[in-house]
Amino acid sequence: MPKITVIGSNMYELTTYTDHLPHRGETIEAQDFAEGFGGKGANQAVAAARLGADVTLLTVVGNDYFGRQQQQNYTDNHIHSAGILVGHQGSGVASIFVESTGANRILIVTRANNELTPAVIDAHLDLIKNTQLIVLQQEINLVTNYHVIEMANKYHIPVMLNPAPANLELDINYVTKVTFFTPNEHELATITGLPTYTQPEIKAAGQTLIDAGVQNLFITQGRHGVLWMDQHHSEQIAALPVMPVDTTGAGDAFAGSFAYYYTAGAPIGTAIKLANQYAAISVTRYGTQTAYPTKYEMRKMDLPFQFE
Repeated sequence: MPKITVIGSNMYELTTYTDHLPHRGETIEAQDFAEGFGGKGANQAVAAARLGADVTLLTVVGNDYFGRQQQQNYTDNHIHSAGILVGHQGSGVASIFVESTGANRILIVTRANNELTPAVIDAHLDLIKNTQLIVLQQEINLVTNYHVIEMANKYHIPVMLNPAPANLELDINYVTKVTFFTPNEHELATITGLPTYTQPEIKAAGQTLIDAGVQNLFITQGRHGVLWMDQHHSEQIAALPVMPVDTTGAGDAFAGSFAYYYTAGAPIGTAIKLANQYAAISVTRYGTQTAYPTKYEMRKMDLPFQFE
């Protein structure tokens, strides 16, 4: 089984489905509401685990009802509990609003996630040393991510960094130390300060990161697929065409499934194609982690790509 360590956030999700969001001062009736589990770190861990990876999640849940629910969720998804810690603050919470087009808007309150510090990383060094790939995001403090990257480099463990949500303070000197860097076009614009409205602009902005020393750049573009760039080539890898109903967590579905396919032995280009397919399936379902299919479900579908 591919062995993956995800270090990052968890959130308890409160999702409202509506035709459109209210204007300031307006009250409207929404279509539906759901509670669920999220957080970029937890989402990526669940996606990889459902495909069959041996996943350890290093995260801090809240000392409350939501935190207890999170712990049970990780048990249900066969994620190792060694790195699931209980903090002193309340659980991180995400308020999600999904419009009828499938587009979403998200507000997060990080709370206990802020307790995932470099000292916690040092106390769980074995989770870094004994893994094939480390997956990071940006719903925890940047200094913690930097510390993980330094430790991973010391022990020659590849790192995938998903720079979501975008952070203007992200240090490019650390980005060049990871093996895979996976911004979407909006995060790419924030990181580079360049426009990313058209495909030529996206490629030009990506090239500045390649010129700075980024090893593998995956620019995720939703229905337009992924632009993979490295020092030697650029390649647009198409998405699976689907009709989306809820795009929440699609980027995490891509990251978690790529981590699985890559550590299971797929070449990078093939792993991207498979991850594109997995993410596309997720947006045809409502919810975040509830939308992530298992390996068994993937095998039962009539899909362009299958991976054994």
